[in-house]
Amino acid sequence: LMFDEGDTPYLHRTPGSDGNRKTWTFSAWFKRGNITTSASQQVFAAYDDSSASNATWLSCYFRGSTASDTDALSVSAWDTNYRITSRLFRDVSAWYHLVVALDTTDSTAGDRLKIYINGVQETSFSTTNNPAEDFDSAINSTVQHRIGSVNYSPNPSHFDGYLAEVHLIDGTALTPS
Repeated sequence: LMFDEGDTPYLHRTPGSDGNRKTWTFSAWFKRGNITTSASQQVFAAYDDSSASNATWLSCYFRGSTASDTDALSVSAWDTNYRITSRLFRDVSAWYHLVVALDTTDSTAGDRLKIYINGVQETSFSTTNNPAEDFDSAINSTVQHRIGSVNYSPNPSHFDGYLAEVHLIDGTALTPS
């Protein structure tokens, strides 16, 4: 799929009932387009645009140019940046395979959230916070889930680029294999 931030494109779904909010995997191939924008660009997010709570918000996005870590990949909740990569994603000619795996039932705090790029686990972050054990994320809850945007009316942060082979696996934290 091609997303042009100027056209405000996105795909959305609101689950009718909760899935596993503690354990899931998101996977997609992405190729960035416009990286000169000052806004953040959402790859995927879950939020209901009504309450400011970590339980109703979770997103994976590229940080906008107003952030000190412009074009880093961030996995964040409403008021917590769980991971912000040290690596920047500015090559608009490259395809990247992204895997985000969450398992808040893991007793090892640093293993609850993992990010893989092109089959290799990211280990260098400018920001690292761990989700609490047994934390329920917004993913797989009954709030709107979007690919290419976030359901936040003041700033939907539309993605610009290509996404392919997008998958959300409910109940399992997988590796890139």
